Amino acid sequence: MTETSQFLVKHGAPVLLAAVFVEQMGLPLPSLPWMLAAGALAATGQFNLPLGILIVVCACLVADIFWFYLGRYRGRQVMGLLCRITIEPDSCVRRTENMFTRYGLWGVLVAKFVPGLNTMAPPLAGMSGVNAGRFAATDSIGALLYGTCFIGLGFLFKNEIEKIAAAVASIGGSALMLLVGLVALYLGYKYLRRRLVLRELRMARITAAELREKQAAGENLVILDLRSSAEYARDPDLILGARHLGMGDVEKRYQEIPRDCEVIVYCSCPNEVTAARAALLLRRKGITRVRPLLGGLDAWRESDFPLQQRSPAPKAQDALPVSSQTTNLGS
Repeated sequence: MTETSQFLVKHGAPVLLAAVFVEQMGLPLPSLPWMLAAGALAATGQFNLPLGILIVVCACLVADIFWFYLGRYRGRQVMGLLCRITIEPDSCVRRTENMFTRYGLWGVLVAKFVPGLNTMAPPLAGMSGVNAGRFAATDSIGALLYGTCFIGLGFLFKNEIEKIAAAVASIGGSALMLLVGLVALYLGYKYLRRRLVLRELRMARITAAELREKQAAGENLVILDLRSSAEYARDPDLILGARHLGMGDVEKRYQEIPRDCEVIVYCSCPNEVTAARAALLLRRKGITRVRPLLGGLDAWRESDFPLQQRSPAPKAQDALPVSSQTTNLGS
């Protein structure tokens, strides 16, 4: 028996609990090896299989309910924070929202098996106004499937896992150094990728006050709301004169945007990443007078500038609107 196995036999329950909890809280420390090891030990009678699954369920529930209520009361701030904790690009928010659009609350089950989304799903469910009891029930099913799947894999393939553990043990301290090096390389890659994305999307933003001044002056503007369909359904308010257009439709319909107007794009994601991506795309298509709105919809709303209610989704043949209001604009 390797030293790792002996350690797990002695401290298996608290180690498994801590590993799963830390991962579900959003830190990039995988719990999969610990679940596989617990399953392998259970196959030899040195670890209690039902207890291991129960530990996974409890760890997931505690972390997920914590994020669920933070999402309910802190919303976008929490999603932005999680993007930074998980060292993922800010588009992870949109990916999670798209998953909810497709699967609804059952997306919580799917997210359990998708790295990067498993921590995003609970706060998004809280933001969506999902009943806490329904969320807890669905999340419990997801955690049960999650724990059963990976601990069960360790149980079924205990011989292979023991061979891997023995090989690692024979290498000794070098294996630990290799593992630390691989984790450092992974974190470095994620950080570098994020910096490169933000550098590519770095461009001049327009502030909410500047946009309001342009509206008051009667300038011709095209204002596009690029939030996901799920986010738009939860919050149907638009900046005055704006039209909601999905990010996927920007490339299809860019030819409809008048070239003699300034284009303002906004979203509600951290660092205005979606808006900046759209602006970069439009510039590559020859539309040079385009800027993201600094702070997005939140900045506009915090400035107490006028909003308009949901407008009909644009049809394929409809021209994109040009905002040039000169009356009833109020400060």
